[in-house]
Amino acid sequence: MHNIEPYYNWRHIYVSEEDERSPFFGRIYSEFEFTQAIYNYLIHPQWDEFGSKTLYLKVLLADYEEKYVIIELIGEWNDAIENDIMSLKREVADKFMAEGIFKFILIAENVLNFHSGDKDYYEEWREETEEKGGWIVCINMPEQTQYDFRRAKLDRYISLIEQPDWRIYKPFHLFKLVSSLQERRLNS
Repeated sequence: MHNIEPYYNWRHIYVSEEDERSPFFGRIYSEFEFTQAIYNYLIHPQWDEFGSKTLYLKVLLADYEEKYVIIELIGEWNDAIENDIMSLKREVADKFMAEGIFKFILIAENVLNFHSGDKDYYEEWREETEEKGGWIVCINMPEQTQYDFRRAKLDRYISLIEQPDWRIYKPFHLFKLVSSLQERRLNS
C-alpha cells in the first residue's frame, strides 16, 4: 500500500495544503518518512489523516466558484468501529460546506472494505447538500465494497457511479460529466 500515491496530475491546478480555505492548509509532507499506516500496512506520506485510523484521503481539487470538491480515499471505511463517516463529515465536508461547496465527488477505488454503522451522518450530509442544490457521488468503489455499502442502503445518500477512466479528464470536465449523470439520475 505504500506505493499507492494520491492522484497527482492536477497538482499544477490545485494543492490542498496551499489552499487557505482547505482543512489541510499548511500541512507539510515528507517523501521519505512513512509514518501513517492502515493496520500494519504503511501508506504513502502524501495521504491526509482526518481523524480515522483506517481511512485516509487527499483533496485533489476544490473549486469554490463551481462549488465542488474532488476527494480521493484510501483504506477501510469503517463506520461500525471508527465512525469514519462522522470524521469525514465533521472534519472535511462541513469545513468545505462552510466555504460554499455542496457538490462532493469521492473517488473510492482504493477503499478496500466497508463496515456499516449508523446512517445519521449520511442522512445529515445529504440533506445539507441537497438544500443548496448539491449532491454526493462516489466513483469506482470496488464491487465487494459496493455490495456492503448497498446492503446498508447507503446508496440512498451517496450515489455510486462507475467511471474507470476518470483520470483522462481535467477536473472541470470530470465534474461536468458527474454532474450530468447525477442530474439524469435525480430527474428519472
